[in-house]
Order: sequence, then structure tokens, then C-alpha cells
Amino acid sequence: MTGPGRDGFAPWTRRFEDEQERRNAQGDPDWERGATLHPAVWSGIQRFQVGEDGDGANLVAKAERAADPDYARAVRLFVAEEQNHARLLALLLAAGGRPTLSGHWSDTVFVRLRRLMGLRLELLVLMIAEVVALRYYRALRDGTDDALTSDVAGRILADEQRHVPFHCERLHAFLAELPRPARRPVMASWRLLLLAVSLVVAADHGPGLRRLGLGRRRFVADVTASSGEVVSAVLAPLSRNADPNQTPNGHSNRKADPARRSPHGGTRR
Repeated sequence: MTGPGRDGFAPWTRRFEDEQERRNAQGDPDWERGATLHPAVWSGIQRFQVGEDGDGANLVAKAERAADPDYARAVRLFVAEEQNHARLLALLLAAGGRPTLSGHWSDTVFVRLRRLMGLRLELLVLMIAEVVALRYYRALRDGTDDALTSDVAGRILADEQRHVPFHCERLHAFLAELPRPARRPVMASWRLLLLAVSLVVAADHGPGLRRLGLGRRRFVADVTASSGEVVSAVLAPLSRNADPNQTPNGHSNRKADPARRSPHGGTRR
């Protein structure tokens, strides 16, 4: 199966490869600056770091069984970016004198749930983590005056804003295989599950979110609002390939500053 449009997922593969080259040229942040944050914020970073970690073997295996070499290649590059997020967060924690966690219950639940599913349902669950992560990393980037933390969060956010439309395009192809009357109920159920997860994350990260200038209610409201754009992107008919440089609401990332572009992680593969 290929993605929508005559080029399938080849443009996404090229986009991921371009980003890989850009990261290599950019290099790492200056870890020697160190980082100083409130303990509640450090706690949230530790939990998201667990969610970003993982080898991605299960997701890659399912992508390869989809018989689309471009998509499988893009998924491998996507997993590499998520692994880089885990590395960046681990080094940020080290810069602040904080250890990484060996695990967290929420990550365990997400991993076990997704591994029981086929690729379609796994991507729906993965998208919940991605949409939650968008709001968290934006808060982490903008809600602290620590330069190193803002730098790391901005880099991760730029990647996540590209990941969401990538998964939207694949889910669009998957839902097109379903009878038309079933498509909206599927995405309505997805939004309900996203709401439930965002409530759990808000409760779990409440003190840290407040330190970042984001209350629990605002966090849940923002995540819920952004989910509407995802649903529209997944359900809307595509007359051409999705632009890898656009977020679901059509805003381009092509010329964005990497430091400004755009759960608990739960993205372990």
C-alpha cells in the first residue's frame, strides 16, 4: 500500500533525510551551560524522556509489512528522531544533575497496548502521544527562562510538528479503506481517548505545568482544540500529496527558525 498521491511517501523520506543532514550540521546544544529548573519541571522531563526512549523495532516491523518501501524508510527515520529526542532529554537532565528514570507506569501501558495492535490502531494510539507532546514541548520551550532547556525543547518541538502530518497522511490512507460511515466514529473515539489521556497527563504533571505558566485546564483545552485539526487532516479528501513542511492546519515549517518551530511522551516503540 502506498500513501495518497502519485509519489506516495517518497517526499516524506526525503524530508526526514534532509532534517537528518540539518541536525548533523547544526550539532548539539552547548551542554556546558548547564540547566536550572524547578524540581517539578525536572520530574516532567524525566517522564517524557522515558516515553521518547525505545528501539522502535515493533513499529518498524509493522511498517515493513505494509509493503511500501518509502513508508518503511520514513518510519525508520521517524524512530531515529524519537531516539534523538530521548538522547537530548537525557543530556539535558545530566546538565541539570538529574538522573533518567528506568521506567514509568504510563509508558508501560502505552507500549503494551500498542504492541497488541495492527499498524492502523497503533498509529492512532501513537498520535495521541504526539498531540500531547506538541503542547508539552511548546510549554517547556516558552515557559522557562533557562536557555538550554528552551533550546532542547524547541528542537524537539520542530520535529514533532513534522511528525503529526506524517502520521495524519498514513491514517488518511488507512481510514479510506473503511466504509465511509465508519470513519467519523473512529476519529470521534480517538478524540475521546485523547481527552482521557490529556486529563491523566494534566493531573500527573500539574505542578510542573503550573511552573511553566500552563494550568491543567488550559493544557487539556489546548490539546483538545488541536485534535480538531488532526481529525480534519485525517478525514479530509487529499487531491495531492500532503506537504511534509506543513502542520495539519496548513502552517508551513519550511522557513521556521529551528529554535522556534514547531505525551507524557508515551512514544516508546
